Amino acid sequence: MDIKEIYALFQQHSTICTDSRKISNGAMFISLKGENFNGNKYALKAIQDGCSYAIIDEKEYDTHQNTILVNNALKTLQDLATYHRSQLNIPIIGITGTNGKTTSKELINAVLSSELSCYATKGNLNNHIGVPLSVLEINKKHTIAIIEMGANHQKEIEFLCNIAQPTYGVITNIGSAHLEGFGNLQAVIDTKNELYEFINHNKGHLFVNAEDELLLNISNGISQITYGKSGEITGLITDITPLLSLKYNNEIINSHLIGDFQFSNIMLAICIGKYFNVSTQNIKRSIENYIPTNNRSQLVKTKTNTLILDAYNANPSSMKAMLNSFANQQYKNKLCILGDMLELGRESEKEHLDIIKLTNQLDLDCIFVGEIFNSLTENGFKTRNELAKNIQEKNIHKKTILLKGSRGIGLELLIEHL
Repeated sequence: MDIKEIYALFQQHSTICTDSRKISNGAMFISLKGENFNGNKYALKAIQDGCSYAIIDEKEYDTHQNTILVNNALKTLQDLATYHRSQLNIPIIGITGTNGKTTSKELINAVLSSELSCYATKGNLNNHIGVPLSVLEINKKHTIAIIEMGANHQKEIEFLCNIAQPTYGVITNIGSAHLEGFGNLQAVIDTKNELYEFINHNKGHLFVNAEDELLLNISNGISQITYGKSGEITGLITDITPLLSLKYNNEIINSHLIGDFQFSNIMLAICIGKYFNVSTQNIKRSIENYIPTNNRSQLVKTKTNTLILDAYNANPSSMKAMLNSFANQQYKNKLCILGDMLELGRESEKEHLDIIKLTNQLDLDCIFVGEIFNSLTENGFKTRNELAKNIQEKNIHKKTILLKGSRGIGLELLIEHL
């Protein structure tokens, strides 16, 4: 069965399922495989539980009239999404970057959805599986879409662009992250730039931060509109404590976001909103109504402390941006609890030492947690549990506490102790 025939079946049901524990009645099940699982084993059960068809790639599981045997189930998913995209005649905004891409995506979605039928990647489904699944969720009701694209090795953004076929492109920023996979910063730059190259080749359009010299340089010559404190769409910060406020077009916008570095994310949403003719009032209302979730720059009040919870992920550039912003915020009794930044490869020790040095320069009171930080400072704890016991003994109270670290450290689990 070729991809057009599979697509004809998909059109009849229009729902894809890859998890046999989350079956949607009438969906098409695709048997993906990983290091510790084999979706082929659950294909028959998926059909019995309500799926219309199951795509498999191991012949021994071809035991039902509604199983479809292919050479590679993952490639079939990707080819199906690519073919579906070719049937859509709507603008798609591709967004990538080292930091801020998910928050920016959510802000852009909030703004565009105020006047348009907008689809946006759910959560952070931004890899070689998540992007095709996202593209396949776009339907005829949508008039515009935002597809988030992540990468941890070269040529990955190019690969995802060939599936999503974005007509507009955004790189939020480029910094040191996933160096274990990339090897060095130049490889990160080259990979993110694959989005710009795709947009340029296909005569699309970019939205570029006017304060980011690197992005301005690599986007030179490509059709674009700039935004920020300067550029074509401009604004200015009016307050950063406790939350970020800014002025745009004589309107004060009071966000629920923490940190002056969020200014560029908000201005990007404003820029894209104006480009697609969303009214200033709807832009303002959408941004003010957006509340971050999932441990991303959340303001959390406990019985004894105020927490800035930014523990979804961390890399050197996001860590430095948050620390500089936190240092400038007008809080009393500030404390940082900083967790290891993971997946930095050979640069790991240097990058962690740079963070320690920065906290000293900013005169921030810090507690460090994780094997890497603990090996480099006397004020550290090897594990989160060790730190939790220490917090209980110290009875920390009446402080504003920044919790920032990689997802694997799980700093959000300290909330109950603070």
